[in-house]
Amino acid sequence: MLHFIGTSLFIFIFFGSFIFHEVTVLLFSPILAYGFAWIGHFFFEKNKPATFQYPFYSLAADFILYFEILSGKESFDAKQNKL
Repeated sequence: MLHFIGTSLFIFIFFGSFIFHEVTVLLFSPILAYGFAWIGHFFFEKNKPATFQYPFYSLAADFILYFEILSGKESFDAKQNKL
């Protein structure tokens, strides 16, 4: 769920920065997007995020997960996904 929140914030900030002509806000968008995911990894899952070793794969995986949740292929409940 934290990945979804972070990616949603990134998308809103990305488009909002262009709509409101505040492109400098884009500098903070990676902190928000990755920040939520890192909180989930460090404090709940107690593992090391792939961002540090594979930043581009991690970013791609976040967007894939985001759109799979939106389309209904994945669930917010992690317990349902681990059958």
